[in-house]
Amino acid sequence: MRAARLIKMVLLLQARPSMTAAELAGELDVSERTITRDAQALSEAGVPVYADRGRTGGYRLIGGYRTRLTGLGRSEAEALFLSGVPGALREMGLEDASSAARLKVSAALMPSLRDASQNASQRFHLDAPGWFQETPAPELLPPLADAVWDDRRVTARYRRQDAEVERELEPYGLVLKAGVWYLCARVPDTGSFRVYRIDRFTAIATGEDRFVRDEEFDLPGFWEERAAQFARAILRSEVVLRLSEAGVRQLPYATDAVSVREALEEASEPDDQGWVTLTLPVENETVAYTQLMSLGPEVEVLEPTTLRERFAEAATQMASRYK
Repeated sequence: MRAARLIKMVLLLQARPSMTAAELAGELDVSERTITRDAQALSEAGVPVYADRGRTGGYRLIGGYRTRLTGLGRSEAEALFLSGVPGALREMGLEDASSAARLKVSAALMPSLRDASQNASQRFHLDAPGWFQETPAPELLPPLADAVWDDRRVTARYRRQDAEVERELEPYGLVLKAGVWYLCARVPDTGSFRVYRIDRFTAIATGEDRFVRDEEFDLPGFWEERAAQFARAILRSEVVLRLSEAGVRQLPYATDAVSVREALEEASEPDDQGWVTLTLPVENETVAYTQLMSLGPEVEVLEPTTLRERFAEAATQMASRYK
C-alpha cells in the first residue's frame, strides 16, 4: 500500500513543478505528516525530492529527475478508457486504478502535452443519469465488475417477480442506461445471451474458472438490438390522436421518440387547422393517459373511446376547477 502511494507521489511531482504538503495530502488521501515521512523515505531511496520552506514552499523533484515507472497495468489501462465517466468508475470500484493510469500517462507525456487530460476534462463530461433521478449504485456492482474484467463465471441469485432464482452466468459486459446498471451475460446451459438489472441481484459468488469469450460478441450492437426489442415489446397498444403543430413538436418528449418518428411518417396531411392525425403505439391506456396529458390542449384523443372519455372527464374537472 505504501509502495503504491510513494510511486504515485513521485508521478504527481513529476507532472507538476511543485506541490504543497496539503495538495499532496489531498491527492493521496493521507495526512501532511505522512507526506513528510514519505518525502524523507523517497529521498533516502535516492529520489531527489526537495522541500522548499516558507509560506509559498512545497515539494519538487530536482535535477530533471524522470521516473521510468510509467508502464500501465491491465486494470489501469482498462480504467483509462473509462476515465470520461467518473461516476461509473467510482461505482465499479475502479476510481483508484483510473487515477493511477492518468498519472502514469501524464508522466510519460512531453511537458507541453501534460495538460491534455485537464483540457479534455474541462471540455467534455458525461452525466449518465436522467434529470430528477437519484439512483444509488447497486451493492453488488463492484464484484460483478471484477468478474466482467477477469472473465470469471458467477453464480447469481436474483429477484424475478415474487421469487428468487439462482443461475450460473458468464458476465460479458456492463451497461449504464439512464442511471440504471445492467449486466449482459451468457447462460452456459443454453448459450443464450440475456440482460439483467443489477439492482435485482441478491447474491453473487465469483468462481475460480475463467470462461472463453465469444470473439464475435459485440456489446454495443447487442445492447442496441435488445433495447429496440424491449421498446417494441412493451408497446402493445395503439391510440389515434389529432395533434396541433405544437403538439407534434412536444410529442417526442412525452413518449418513445422512435415510435413517434415512425408514427409521424405515416401521419395524415395537416387539415385546415394545421392538425395532423396519427396512430401511436403505446404501452397501455394508463401510461398513454399520463404521457399525453402533458401535451394539454395540443392533443385530441380519437381512439380508443375509453381513453377519450378519460380525457374528456379530466378536461371537465379542470375547467370546473379553474372556472
